[in-house]
Parts: sequence; C-alpha cells; structure tokens
Amino acid sequence: MEYPRPVMRLTALMEMGFPEDMLLNAYRTKGQTFAQKMTPGKKKSPIIFDTAEFEKWRMKQLITENAALYREDKP
Repeated sequence: MEYPRPVMRLTALMEMGFPEDMLLNAYRTKGQTFAQKMTPGKKKSPIIFDTAEFEKWRMKQLITENAALYREDKP
C-alpha cells in the first residue's frame, strides 16, 4: 500500500480508512517500534506512525491471521 507521507498521524491514517481500534492496537502492541507520541510527556499528544514499518507490521498481522484461519489439523 502506498502512503502519502513517511510519517503520519493516527487521524490521517483513519481518514485513509484504517479503523481506530486497529491503529490503537498497533500502537499498544508490546515491542513495536513504528508508533509513538509526538511528545511522550503530554497526555493528549498526537500519535504518529512510521508508515513503512507500520505496513510491514500490518502485512505480518494479515499473514498470521490468515494462517490461523486456514490451518489444517494434523492427527
């Protein structure tokens, strides 16, 4: 997927069609390195995403979810 900018705010990604719940889940995922607050000390600071790294995470999530759906049970 192509993003208009290399770093985007959560609200800009929502305007592109990403659900808020998915974006917040990505932000809260332990060990992620692509989303952070602009000013970590401020409670209402906007969340920004490195779009290249976010896309890698998103594709990995899709692959994992699809693998779980189509997994064959082995005896």
